[in-house]
Amino acid sequence: MALMTANEYVESLRKLNTRVYMFGEKIDNWVDHPMIRPSINCVAMTYALAQDPQYADLMTVKSSLTGHTVNRFTHLHQSTEDLINKVKMQRLLGQKTASCFQRCVGMDAFNAVYSSTYEIDEKHGTRYHENFKKFLTFVQDNDLTVDGAMTDPKGDRSKSPSQQADPDMYVHVVERREDGIVVSGAKCHQTGSINSHWHIFMPTIAMGEADKDWAVSFACPTDAEGMYMIYGRQSCDTRKLEENADIDVGNAKFGGQEALVVLDHVFIPNEYIFLNGEYEFAGMIVERFAGYHRQSYGGCKVGVGDVVIGAAALAAEYNGVEKASAVKDKLIEMTHLNETLYCCGIACSSQGAPTKAGNYQIDLLLANVCKQNVTRFPYEIVRLAEDIAGGLMVTMPSQKDFDSDTVVGRNGETIGEICKKFFAAREGVSTEDRQRIMRFLENMCLGAAAVGYRTESMHGAGSPQAQRIMIARQGNIQGKKQFAKDIAGIQ
Repeated sequence: MALMTANEYVESLRKLNTRVYMFGEKIDNWVDHPMIRPSINCVAMTYALAQDPQYADLMTVKSSLTGHTVNRFTHLHQSTEDLINKVKMQRLLGQKTASCFQRCVGMDAFNAVYSSTYEIDEKHGTRYHENFKKFLTFVQDNDLTVDGAMTDPKGDRSKSPSQQADPDMYVHVVERREDGIVVSGAKCHQTGSINSHWHIFMPTIAMGEADKDWAVSFACPTDAEGMYMIYGRQSCDTRKLEENADIDVGNAKFGGQEALVVLDHVFIPNEYIFLNGEYEFAGMIVERFAGYHRQSYGGCKVGVGDVVIGAAALAAEYNGVEKASAVKDKLIEMTHLNETLYCCGIACSSQGAPTKAGNYQIDLLLANVCKQNVTRFPYEIVRLAEDIAGGLMVTMPSQKDFDSDTVVGRNGETIGEICKKFFAAREGVSTEDRQRIMRFLENMCLGAAAVGYRTESMHGAGSPQAQRIMIARQGNIQGKKQFAKDIAGIQ
């Protein structure tokens, strides 16, 4: 099958029997739901750009499994150039959508599970690697979107999976059969889960022998029997339900998506199992996936940051202060922070190396440094954007007020005319354009888009402490002490 078009992707979702719930009710036509559709548009952009010849080198690549041209989001990295192009592709998509385009988790899961299953088979004589290669070939041949599902609810975080009062706090095997396994549990904060054709489930922490029933990884169609999604709320999300409110929404076309994914005794055939009780490899999958995903943030968040910087510069221009030295300095600082994140993404990619399985892995230390910076710099970028924009981005009347023909003025002026008069921009800029950029910044800094930029920068791909733990492991303090001893003459 050839690469799907954006429209073919959207239509393919209609063929799924995915169970979606929102506000306590089942959503039958979730593809066209106004709160969900912007996130579908984001994923569709990954298909649209792959059809554009000017982006072919970034968006498509020859498959190492089949030799066919595939979307890079389904690719196994074969070189440091592949790793670098991944980051460049993610920045491009951030620039095009100003949001989360959701396919990164699947791509990162592919590469982590591919190399891990090779080493599991090497030790245990299992056939997980062959299972995975067949599955990924199927994904590439059909140009599918696959969600990577890692984050369990965790319950009491002081206890391991086997110690939880409720075993469903971590996805686990409840029955082993000759033809497969039955699993139960849930995954939280799942980016793009509803918009995916399939899911790859992975462990979320390193595990011991007592946790072997929780040491499980597998692929599952999104509309599998016993699997359903509960849609996650975002700030200002119900604005998307209002009529004629595209300005108030901020980014009316694109958006992110998270959901609680529930597995209620779901059967998984043997051919889709990639880990089943080999507990000592749970940590490997987690570490490798986290490394790839922390690299991803040096691309996607930088692309979105480019748009935030551009919006802040427009707000300054519309306010008539673009020449002020203080504003120029803030924009310079925002750019400096954003490009520093990009440097980290490129650096951990350029220092990558092949795994035993042959696909390339990033430098884990630098990938964790990248993500640690992402937990900080977008917050400062947003703070400076809010500083430049001014308070109007959070105090402006609604779009309905600007459109209102209710008379309130002594001379017969309407509410709309009053709003347009007192919130006018500089000469040559329409009030509506000023409205749009202010609402857009509100959405990026505080609203629904902030979920995929500011807050996700903190918690996506692991909390800041998770990166600090990995930096401590990879930092080689003993080696650095030896450098000092050698130069200081200490025996």
